[in-house]
Amino acid sequence: MYPLTRTARSMFAAVALAGAALLGPAAAPGLADTATPTGPAPSGSASGEAAEQAGPTEAGTSFRTAAFFKQGQQATAQASTGDYLYWVFPADTGERPTVTATVTLPEAAQRHGSSNWRIDVYDGLRRRQPCMYGMQSRVAAKDAATVELACVLRPVRAAADTWSNDPLPGSYYVRLTATRLPEEDSGQPFSARVGATSREFDGAYAADGALAVPLVPGATQPEAVEARAPEDGWSSGWWSDRWLWTAAGGVLAALAGIGGYVLTRGSGRPSRVPPAV
Repeated sequence: MYPLTRTARSMFAAVALAGAALLGPAAAPGLADTATPTGPAPSGSASGEAAEQAGPTEAGTSFRTAAFFKQGQQATAQASTGDYLYWVFPADTGERPTVTATVTLPEAAQRHGSSNWRIDVYDGLRRRQPCMYGMQSRVAAKDAATVELACVLRPVRAAADTWSNDPLPGSYYVRLTATRLPEEDSGQPFSARVGATSREFDGAYAADGALAVPLVPGATQPEAVEARAPEDGWSSGWWSDRWLWTAAGGVLAALAGIGGYVLTRGSGRPSRVPPAV
């Protein structure tokens, strides 16, 4: 086995540096999530932050009149038991939304029995989306003060087959109602608080292709679509971190091939030729 030449040692150093440079950006977001900020605290007031998190204070009674809120906000409403309440929020490619709802029930002394509460989530095509996790339907006992509901959706894809029910970027509707309660309790007042947050999945669920326009019902103009967009706007759908990992793998494979060639060709000196007989 030939000793490593200076060229080979340089090639292995280049491979290591290229791997660190290419894989570093992919790991950066994870490090940023766990880093402890050392700079000064934000100067915004607590009241300003609360106002920023506040959403609409009423709900719609149908898909067409659903109250719009953005992820991270808390939408509230006052209604009567038996009503159907509707809200709508945007979800983009690579996000896995989690919808939560808290129902504050009427006074226990005014109720005649337990009640069943439920949230359902529909996409921009009004297809009901199944929940991966969470309690989207719960029974509230007669003496319960509140009931908590949650629904974790599947990750939103950039595109999908027409026959599938995969969630696509666009508007997502939340419907809250009591599905079962004593007839005497119908019409009693209650309050509700609804919110949505997302976890990013990026290339783990990336798909080739993208929708021409996000699924935002009733928005026929680009301005209307942008008005219902997330905080940072709609993504194009073609970019994901799969491109980064593919490029990193290609570069590392090429450098490894060059390094292997340098090792197998030897030191470069011609072999000794035996003397002629």
